[in-house]
Amino acid sequence: MKAIGKLLFVVLCLLAPSFAGAQTEVMAWGNMTGMRVDGELMEFESSLRVAERGWLSVEATGKERQFRPLYIRDGQKQTVKTAIDRIRFEQTVNDLSKGNVAVSLTMISDTSKAVEGVYFALDIPDKRYGKGNVRIGSSETALASLTESDKVKKLSGNRIIIEGTGRKLQLDFASSVTAFLRKEAGNAATLYIQLASASVRKGQTERLSFTLQTTGEINNHPATIAIHTDKPGRLFAGLGGNFRLQNPQVDPKIIDYCLNNLRVAWGRVELPWRIWQPEENSDPIADAHAGRLDERVTNAMKMAQRLAAKGMPVIVSAWFPPAWAIEGDPASYVRRGGVQAFRLDADKQQQIYKSLTDYLVYLKEEYGVEATAYSFNESDLGIDVLHTPQEHAAFIKGLGAEMAARGLATKMLLGDNSDATTYDFILPGMNDPEAQKYIAAVSFHSWRGCDDETLRKWGDAARRLNVPLIVGEGSTDAAAHTYPMIFAESTFALYEINLYIRICAISQPVSILQWQLTSDYSILWGDGVYGSTGALRPTQRFWNLKQLASTPEGSFALPFDCNQEDVNCAAFGNKARGEYTLHVVNNGAAREAVVTGLPPTLSRIKVYGTDSNAGMKELPDVKAENGIVRLNLPAMSFVSLMAAER
Repeated sequence: MKAIGKLLFVVLCLLAPSFAGAQTEVMAWGNMTGMRVDGELMEFESSLRVAERGWLSVEATGKERQFRPLYIRDGQKQTVKTAIDRIRFEQTVNDLSKGNVAVSLTMISDTSKAVEGVYFALDIPDKRYGKGNVRIGSSETALASLTESDKVKKLSGNRIIIEGTGRKLQLDFASSVTAFLRKEAGNAATLYIQLASASVRKGQTERLSFTLQTTGEINNHPATIAIHTDKPGRLFAGLGGNFRLQNPQVDPKIIDYCLNNLRVAWGRVELPWRIWQPEENSDPIADAHAGRLDERVTNAMKMAQRLAAKGMPVIVSAWFPPAWAIEGDPASYVRRGGVQAFRLDADKQQQIYKSLTDYLVYLKEEYGVEATAYSFNESDLGIDVLHTPQEHAAFIKGLGAEMAARGLATKMLLGDNSDATTYDFILPGMNDPEAQKYIAAVSFHSWRGCDDETLRKWGDAARRLNVPLIVGEGSTDAAAHTYPMIFAESTFALYEINLYIRICAISQPVSILQWQLTSDYSILWGDGVYGSTGALRPTQRFWNLKQLASTPEGSFALPFDCNQEDVNCAAFGNKARGEYTLHVVNNGAAREAVVTGLPPTLSRIKVYGTDSNAGMKELPDVKAENGIVRLNLPAMSFVSLMAAER
């Protein structure tokens, strides 16, 4: 490309599904979230539920609610095995044809207990069905007439039809089933189909099979995207990555592949604090010079060195504290749901500051790496050190001062929160002038809670402090490593890249650091990764990230307008170099896109696309005329456009 006037558009559109007819979106915990018809998502959400007597409580399948569900795909068949309170479920969803899927459920109880019932439930979204109706057998109910105080009215039939505005769902059963509607918050209604009632006995088995058909209007209206290149925002350095070493057999080849094939702009590594200084009165630097450095510490430092040698800023984070730094008996801390929540001994703060700073000094002196920032991983939640918001602010000041006194330029991450939802955790530090001078960046992890309003808060916090915003761990499902086949799903890849584009547009981070670019949550498959076979190969997630990583260095976020709610965008530009980047996620059916606001000197644009069948494949060029580009966005596609001025 020419040295001047380059344009890179990374158009993130969700490409054609791998199944020519319907593609049912099945989450790894068993919930169906809709069916894709010609790329359009016919939305609903199913779940399995156990209701206590009198509806005092209802347990339902959901993200991170059940312990280690099992997800398996075999061709067009997706199977999930899970359990609720010692009642096991196996659900198989088999795509049959366009808009038509077969569902098979088996329930086995490992306990005897009184219940209101065990159900297959279907949340009916208000947006599409609020003014619709439901027919169960011969009985019809207007959804708008339902109230939360209505008594449950059980009905029976072998066909259930749900009709709304531009949408229709039909469930057909081999024999009559018992079903009813409840008005529940957030939906037009929830349809309950009974698997068991009154009580369940140990060993009781129930089965339910049905077909689910969906039809509806396809939204293929053109997307108009207007970029405002005259209003640059915050710097986007590019895609980053986490490199916490956990699997010495598999990690090296994954890391090599990623670093050789991706432009990685930021890196994050572990400080193995528990191993660095296991004894309070030891001198870890002296031990290291005497050749007594544990191999795991050496490997972590070498990983930091390798990243720094590529020119990227390096964040160093600690998970596990040594026993001497923990308040009370370490054995008294019970790990629950992956959360250890170790409290640090307040009487040993100076020793703690010294121990951590010793590591960072040794890393600089012996490996040539001065960390850009330090953090405790997810200390808002306690994975594995737990701080209150006030303790977090105090620790920033204490360790920040110690590092500065020892001659380090390393500063602290404000937050490094487990989720976007725990925003208030950073407020004491953000409002403390003494803490502010030790803050390198604001950081959160994208596992949960990334609604637009919350994402704006994080961006505003970084702007207020005039420091970068970092997504310290990027992805969508923290539990996904327990059902790793989901990593190969096109739906998972779609939701992940869609989230990243929204974050780029709303929060304007300097980098999103993928969790991880190792074998953990791997973006590669084969050669033993999670037991997979065949040659090591990139997944759709890898190609999505590669296209995002192709955004030129030194790009600034640009504002834009888009007229389609199921099209998400993020735009970047560097006027000095004549480079511009647009990211667009088309979350539905194929449509035309019209992009305006571009430099009028553009000519022909190269196009690359990724979907479930192709990774960053070169597509036919498109032509730019007077700053306007017209192109077709395939259904469920991720496309990158690159152009040069005439």
